[in-house]
This record gives sequence, structure tokens and C-alpha cells, in this order.
Amino acid sequence: MSAAPGTDGVLVDRYGRVARDLRVSLTDKCNLRCTYCMPAEGLPWLAGPELLTDEEIVRLVRVAVERLGVTEVRFTGGEPLIRPGLVGIVTAVAALQPRPRISLTTNGIGLDRVAAALSAAGLDRVNVSLDTLDADRFTRLTRRPRLDAVLAGLAGAAAAGLRPVKINSVLMRGVNEDEAPALLRFALDHDYQLRIIEQMPLDAQHGWDRSTMVTAEEILASLRTTFDLSPDPAERGAAPAETWLVDGGPARVGVIASVTRPFCGDCDRTRLTADGQVRACLFATEESDLRAALRTGADDDELARRWRTAMWGKRAGHGIDDPTFLQPTRPMSAIGG
Repeated sequence: MSAAPGTDGVLVDRYGRVARDLRVSLTDKCNLRCTYCMPAEGLPWLAGPELLTDEEIVRLVRVAVERLGVTEVRFTGGEPLIRPGLVGIVTAVAALQPRPRISLTTNGIGLDRVAAALSAAGLDRVNVSLDTLDADRFTRLTRRPRLDAVLAGLAGAAAAGLRPVKINSVLMRGVNEDEAPALLRFALDHDYQLRIIEQMPLDAQHGWDRSTMVTAEEILASLRTTFDLSPDPAERGAAPAETWLVDGGPARVGVIASVTRPFCGDCDRTRLTADGQVRACLFATEESDLRAALRTGADDDELARRWRTAMWGKRAGHGIDDPTFLQPTRPMSAIGG
């Protein structure tokens, strides 16, 4: 067990894990209404003054990079592409020393129009959410007929050099569980990297039911009806995806088994919500307020101290299998996936 948090310049918890990967939610708003994320009518969005400004985001990321050892920054949402200042934020973060690796998780709508500017600003790569290749299913899942826009966004990201372009897919029983082979074939044909994710309890309606979740074993069995999969000899490290060589490689596919094969013991993530709260875990029920400290004159040393204290309290695991597990009180769009 580590000593209590001090001023050693890293985000360490009491189990010795060090957080070097920062996920930053830029907005709680989204231009889709995915059934596993939010209700059709949307959610009560955060008021403008509650959101961090562009300058506040950059300052907190700078504290994380310069004083707390963060080496990777991923911008998320909601949908980060609808944040007006996104390109400027990426530009400022890319100018930090040491320069962190910078990525973006997006639904891809509008990405084709801004991918070149983001690449020029310093964005390294993107993850695009895509759960189906069927236009009718896409509309039912997202409540928006925008599949063509997502496919255009993927192509635009690749053309802008934001590689590797990764696809994140969630399979749901009775909805799209049959699409794993088709999604992988699509990814291979376009030189994208597919990651299939077990559905997690992050919906605003709290309607998640483990019995309807498509498990990692089922995902792999479905993929093996079409492809030969063999274990990836590369070291996994803190990566959430367990990867497999496809037909002998070099192509790979990843499965993120957050529920059935949790990787909490190797977790290296810290999270900053769109309204300036530190979350030690995606499933945490507690948050630590950096926005109030920032707006009442805290200096960088104090912000770093508060961040270290927040991460020290990180739990050993997410607790999904605990009978007393409580879903986060805020939806994924407000937390950042």
C-alpha cells in the first residue's frame, strides 16, 4: 500500500495505481439519442455557467500534464465535436511540455468537416462510436437517420491522418448482436481498428440489465464464425481492450470486457467532467470539485493537491458485480465515456 498523497507529481491511489490517462468531457450535450445512453427527449443539460470555459479546461489539463504526470489526454462528451472551441483547446494542449498524446472519442457526425483542422491543431487519433452498419437499425438505435454522416466522418478522419482510426461498438441482445463479423469486415476493409465493448450500466434511465448484455465470450464466438482469432502476443499494459490477431495478423480486433473481465487492477485513468469535477472512476458515486477551487483563486499547486487527494480515494474496482452496486447518478453524457 502506498503512502498518503503528497507532492510527488503523480496521481497515485492507495492501491499503487498511477493515473496517466486523462479523459476530459467537453460537453454533456449530444446530437444523437442512443437508446442505451439517454431518453428520446434528451436530458436536462448543464447551464452555460456550470460548464468549464475553454481557458479553464486548458488550465486544468496543463496542471495534469505539468504537475501530475498525465501523458495521454482524450476529449469526450456528450459529443465533443459540438464544442465550438474544440480546435483551439486541442491547439493549446498540443503546445504543452511535455506534449501529451491527444485523442478524441466522437460519434463522427461532422468529423469529415473538421478532421483536417483537428489534425493540424495536434490531434493524434480518434475513436468513433458505430454500433451498426444497417441504416434502419442505426436510426432505431440513435433515434437519428445519420449513418451516412458517421461513415463520412470515419473516412474524413483517415484522410486527415488521424490514425489509427478506431471504431467502438456496443452489441445488444436482440438488437445488433449478429453484427460483430460484419463490423470487423468493414473495419478490415477500410484499415480501421474495431473495439467491441460489453454494454455497461451507464444509461440515464437505469434500464441496464446484465442478462441482456452480450458478453465477451459471446462476442468472440460470433467473430470466430467468420474469422480465425489468436491471442495477441503484444503486452496489453493498461489498455482496456484485450486484442486478438485476425487471420494470423497483422490486423487486430479488441474486446473490452468491462463487466465480465474487469481490468480495474491496471486502470490508469482519471476523469474531468464538463463542469469541472474529478471522477476517479467512470462508476464513481463521488466527485471532487475543481471548478469551485479554480474560480475562487486556487493556484496550480492547490489544484494539483486537490486532484491528488481525489485520486487517492479511488476504489479497488468498479463494483458492478457487487449486489449493492449503484449506477452513477449522472448519465454518461455528463461524465464522459
